[in-house]
Amino acid sequence: MADDKEREGPDITVAEFHKKIKDAFEVFDHEANNTVDVREIGTIIRSLGCCPSEGELHDLIAEVEEEEPTGYIRFEKFLPVMTEVLLERRYRPIPEDILLRAFEVLDPSKRGFLLKEELIKYMTEEGEPFSQEEMEEMLSAGIDPESNSVHYKDYIAMMVIDES
Repeated sequence: MADDKEREGPDITVAEFHKKIKDAFEVFDHEANNTVDVREIGTIIRSLGCCPSEGELHDLIAEVEEEEPTGYIRFEKFLPVMTEVLLERRYRPIPEDILLRAFEVLDPSKRGFLLKEELIKYMTEEGEPFSQEEMEEMLSAGIDPESNSVHYKDYIAMMVIDES
């Protein structure tokens, strides 16, 4: 009897993932034809709690695109790939303590904030640079208009995904 329950467990999890994936996909399936614009895939993946880098997102899109890219992704190609991603818990968000340490490295004088200009410089010139759109999104969410700075502990608390 216990064996039956153990076999049932993963199936339920997969079924739940399938429902979540389908629900997220359908939000962007404006024609109701089981396809979405390839430009929406990142939003769909992030809505499912995954945080891939731009490079990882590009690889994932390449995996689900047609042989001859059409600009659209079909649900039947997206579902198995995304199910595997969720089951393997790939692209998990970075934990709060690691984000805090990253901001603290950029703030050697331990002020607890970064000026807008400093943040723009770090985020567009170092590592995997943010696009103009990503930078504007980050600033709109994080900048304190009075001080023209980002108080990074508050910003992190606002951005962290609660996985409980």
